[in-house]
Amino acid sequence: MPVVTMPKLSDTMLEGTLVKWRKNKGDSIEVGDILAEVETDKATMEMESFDEGVLKETYIEEGGVVKVGDKIALILADGESADAPVIPKASEPTKSAAPAAVAAPAVKAAAPIAPKPSAPVSTGRVKASPLARKLAASRGVNLSAIAGTGPAGRIVKKDVESAPVGGGGGASVSAAPTIRAARGIAGEEKSIALTGMRKTIAERLLASKTQIPHFYLSVTMDGGPLMALRKELNAMTEKDGGQKLTVNDFILLAAARAAAEVPKINAAYDGDAIIEYADVNLAVAVAIDDGLITPVIKKANTLSLREISVAMKDLAAKARGKKLKPEEYQGGTITLSSLGGFGIDSFLAIINPPQSFILGVGAITKQPVVNEHDQIVVGHRLVISGSGDHRVIDGAVGAEYMNALRRYVEKPALLLL
Repeated sequence: MPVVTMPKLSDTMLEGTLVKWRKNKGDSIEVGDILAEVETDKATMEMESFDEGVLKETYIEEGGVVKVGDKIALILADGESADAPVIPKASEPTKSAAPAAVAAPAVKAAAPIAPKPSAPVSTGRVKASPLARKLAASRGVNLSAIAGTGPAGRIVKKDVESAPVGGGGGASVSAAPTIRAARGIAGEEKSIALTGMRKTIAERLLASKTQIPHFYLSVTMDGGPLMALRKELNAMTEKDGGQKLTVNDFILLAAARAAAEVPKINAAYDGDAIIEYADVNLAVAVAIDDGLITPVIKKANTLSLREISVAMKDLAAKARGKKLKPEEYQGGTITLSSLGGFGIDSFLAIINPPQSFILGVGAITKQPVVNEHDQIVVGHRLVISGSGDHRVIDGAVGAEYMNALRRYVEKPALLLL
């Protein structure tokens, strides 16, 4: 008697919204059939059935919010009765629906195949490994709210990693209610319920801003050569009927190539170590109705200008349609956020944890500048700012990266090599 439960479809998901049932009560179900569409904190995804039979019950109405692990439906095989008690076998994971697109590691993480966790310790000393304690302190996770999977219920590193950043009632998160909105002070009010995505954004960025020691670097760059090369390439592309290159395409590739040259920037804090990544997986902030999401261009430093342009357009379209697969928004190592298209000249971005560096890109604007002949002429200027985690990156390393980035922006022909 397979019970379908709400699966954990992203690393930060705590609950999901059942947007639409794709099957009705009484329908025959085959393995691989899509049961429903679920909105997570990241995207809207399809839930695939891992069992066959008849959809006997659906416990959640469309639009309902369900916590991860709660039951949402019941599938009965031939000859089974709904009167029998629903008790999942202790020796195997609870069978639940999961999207066809979920990568293997994400599915394994969602299934309780580890030893059964002990109940959270409410009094006395919490049993945890030294590494787990260091990691919990860096992430703002309350150990007493975590169930341990180690020997005798001991909390180990993977337990902390699977807990939400800032979760468990850490001091910085619990302080939030002291600054709740005032009511009845400005005419008629409208209360807008937080979506799962908005809650996650609030939680992660609060944890980032209060727990990560940010430092900032800003560089004004000459955008003239980039604009000239873009115009030339787009004129050639137009004749062939291809897609035009955007300013952002150049900056994306420049950011990735510069990160490959300065690998210390492409790193993350891991409690008692710094993890330096070999590949530059470039996360790019995309604004959507509920907030923003950061799809990831994998191995961006190895792509050509045309390839990174195509990849970004594809990911942005999926993000706005809430059709991103988990592997398309997980695994970023450095983030770029651009507000140039919104008319913003410059801004300082908040780090996207657990990464250690994020770029804030402004608009290319025409400004009076002094040329090499000491003449005031019209020039194109661009301000790019970097926000770094000082636990991982020193100012000199940040400066080295920003100078490498400036070289690619001001000599964009290097991006074609």
